[in-house]
Amino acid sequence: MQNVKGTYDYFGQEQAVRRKVQSTLREVFECYDFAEMESTILNELELLSSKYAGGEEILKEMYHLTDQGARQLGLRYDLTIPFAKVIALNPGISQPFKRYEMGKVFRDGPVKRGRLREFLQCDVDVVGVAGPEAEAELMQLAAEVFRRLEIPIVLRWNNRGFLGELLGAMGVPADLSSSVMLTLDKLDKIGREGVRKELADKVIDQEICRNVLSFVDLKEPTFEQITRTYNLEPGRGAREVQILQSLLQRVGLQDVCVFDPFLSRGLSFYTGTVYEIYDASHAFRSSLGGGGRYDAIIGQLVGREDMAYPTVGLSFGMESIMEMLRDRVVETNRPHVVVIPIGEAVPEGLMAAAALRNRGIRTRLATQRRKLKKTLASASAEGIPYAILIGEDEAAAGVLRLKNMSDGMELTLKLKEAEEFISRNLMA
Repeated sequence: MQNVKGTYDYFGQEQAVRRKVQSTLREVFECYDFAEMESTILNELELLSSKYAGGEEILKEMYHLTDQGARQLGLRYDLTIPFAKVIALNPGISQPFKRYEMGKVFRDGPVKRGRLREFLQCDVDVVGVAGPEAEAELMQLAAEVFRRLEIPIVLRWNNRGFLGELLGAMGVPADLSSSVMLTLDKLDKIGREGVRKELADKVIDQEICRNVLSFVDLKEPTFEQITRTYNLEPGRGAREVQILQSLLQRVGLQDVCVFDPFLSRGLSFYTGTVYEIYDASHAFRSSLGGGGRYDAIIGQLVGREDMAYPTVGLSFGMESIMEMLRDRVVETNRPHVVVIPIGEAVPEGLMAAAALRNRGIRTRLATQRRKLKKTLASASAEGIPYAILIGEDEAAAGVLRLKNMSDGMELTLKLKEAEEFISRNLMA
């Protein structure tokens, strides 16, 4: 008996950290006025494999299923396409529409540190805002999330439209532009020689290949330097870079959000700005999150490419974030009180526990009939502040014994009095 490769069970301290991260994300998402959504895990294969969806790289990793009606289905590989489906199926949703979702996604890909086959994604998306203020707000949101998690980050960003204009100026044919972008996106992984080899494999003209490699050789190129070097005309992509760059400077994010002209993200559905989040200390190499603008997907999915659904999103990689926080200790939600029935007083113990829980007091019922001394020692070691002892004599008299675990003081009280005492002291 073992877990499927790339899947894990979470409990104890690790689950406490995961819940803490999710709570932080939820707090920030809702603070930024995003509403929660829950989309379907099972989807029609035709939707997930649409040419407008994830692209060839992801489709290789998709889990295919067949139901008893011989329908072709798949497990979602991200939260973006199911979200686009929801918008397409509900044209009455008022825009702008801001949603967040946390849910499991599945990819049959290689397993490594921070990359699993069943993993949790946490997404935020905005539909109905065409301008770069949506991207800037999501970048602010990302910076706030990692500030609260105390993880220093760098958010690298680019614009696929601008990169396409740049490659066009280098002579790259339009039909090869997306493929060359994918190669440049892997620069950090495969290096200059790897880029050269991939370009050669794609039968790129030698002169064009030299142009692309000279671009790769630029040291920390800025947007201004690139436009001067390649005499770029001010196209739409370039204008979008200028506007967003100015916005980021004015809101004080220029040190966290760094322009990276080689970035394109592998997914072909991105139409403008793209971004990827990394650990600023470089101790962890995998991405902590990413996203971008995908204005065309929703209209394409419903066969109405003439309809405008300007959309931008950001996804946080839970497993990567957990790798950064694995050694952190998070206080778990320990009980406020342990109720210990003694002898035949189990019914009275159950009633006392129910009454305390109805008051919102986290309560443990000790029913394993261990020796009293061991039960109290265990509760003390866990830091549980109070113990309630109910024996047959107390049950007959309609009272209980309330023990303060820090100083050992005991009080004999009625149940209602014990509720009030514990509530009052927990709030103090």
